[in-house]
Amino acid sequence: MIKEIIFTVTESLDGGYEAQAVGHSIYSQCDNYEELADALRDAVKCHFDESQRPSLIRIHLVKNEIIAI
Repeated sequence: MIKEIIFTVTESLDGGYEAQAVGHSIYSQCDNYEELADALRDAVKCHFDESQRPSLIRIHLVKNEIIAI
């Protein structure tokens, strides 16, 4: 059983957020950051049986910014 699962989260071009689990085929999206935790919990619950489900979700938020010099 794995203890935690890590999601890389990026801002969607259309607004909202897109999340992808590292090392697993789990994807989720939501309209705002406040909904993200619930969306990821639901995705993990759907992907793993209860006996194999990780107990922690780690969010790695990646923000791509361009700064002019």
